[in-house]
Amino acid sequence: MLERNRNIVNKWISDYFSTIKSSNDLQRAIKYGISNGGKRLRPHFIIELSKILDIPQSSYRNLSLGIEFIHCYSLIHDDLPCMDNDDYRRGKLSVHKKFSESTAILAGNSIFSMALELILDKKTHKDEKIRSDLSRMILNYSGPSGLMEGQFYDLYHEKKPAGKQKILNTYGLKTSKLFELSMALPFILKKRRKKEIEAAKLYGRNFGLIYQIADDFSDLDKNFKETGKLTRKDKGKGKKTLVSKIGRKAALGLCDKLAEEATSRGSIFNNNKYSFKEMILNITKRVNS
Repeated sequence: MLERNRNIVNKWISDYFSTIKSSNDLQRAIKYGISNGGKRLRPHFIIELSKILDIPQSSYRNLSLGIEFIHCYSLIHDDLPCMDNDDYRRGKLSVHKKFSESTAILAGNSIFSMALELILDKKTHKDEKIRSDLSRMILNYSGPSGLMEGQFYDLYHEKKPAGKQKILNTYGLKTSKLFELSMALPFILKKRRKKEIEAAKLYGRNFGLIYQIADDFSDLDKNFKETGKLTRKDKGKGKKTLVSKIGRKAALGLCDKLAEEATSRGSIFNNNKYSFKEMILNITKRVNS
């Protein structure tokens, strides 16, 4: 199912760029930063929830691409020399290494604008207020009290003391916010009850926390061929990770607790008929393996 949706999203991305006629290094950097692989996890969640909630494909296509574009933009900026200074992403040169640092910055900014254009398109929803609500939430979750704040703290805490709660707060901002958006936006689009939206946010938050902890383990235990980026950099940079703070056993125990909490509410997330419970439990199993 995940692979099927990944192929669908990649086809949508290809179709999207086929309509863009101009060609220069900025456009090539934009396309490269979006098209150079990735699991497409966030749009996968949007697609699956949209099918359950009976949302038209024209709507969830725009939602899926919009959130994936924001994710790609964040990775381009995350890799910059002034940020994490990563030369590789998904097994390929990062955008600033493939092109230039200035082009990478401009490409990231452009991709964020493209994401908002998709969300504000009438195909996303005919009701202007609904489109405005979706956009407002995206701006809130990706701005200085969301994704950007998480990136700030991720860099700020390097080589500085940081407790467990500060690390988890950084993870919740930097990684969980886009997963929360992916889970909540379909419910908001369909004007579902606040209780359902909150259950969706909880699942997204906890999934993101587990996903980031799994990434910490990957950085310690895996190599470039397995991850597509240089590993064991966090320790050398003095980056604070949950695993380094509380140890492997406690981190694994927290993953189990978070997965149980995420699937304890809402019929969709605790229903074996759907894939959400299996997906979050599979990440905890992957961390434990």
